Amino acid sequence: MITFFLQMRRTLRVLWSLFKDDETRGIAGVTAVLLLSGTLFYAHVEHFTYLDALYFSFTTLTTIGYGDIYPVTAAGKIFTMAYSVVGLGVMGSFLAVVVKKLGQLDRRK
Repeated sequence: MITFFLQMRRTLRVLWSLFKDDETRGIAGVTAVLLLSGTLFYAHVEHFTYLDALYFSFTTLTTIGYGDIYPVTAAGKIFTMAYSVVGLGVMGSFLAVVVKKLGQLDRRK
């Protein structure tokens, strides 16, 4: 159990150090704005609860796509197609920046 907490502490410290960089904060901010916009859209257009809207936005952006909830309106379906394409680019960029920063941190050791 102590090992788990030590590993979590190290992981959180590494994640915190990642967000000291402007590039990482910038792409994380874009990702957050994208999640928020999707959440608001699905909550208002598809009448999802805010939790369901956030859940659907997250699973769509990360391409998990469980299929348990889905848009039923034409506007929702069109938005989801565009949202997925934009989300792929943003999430790919976010993950690329995080992996790059982790590699830089690892090389410093």
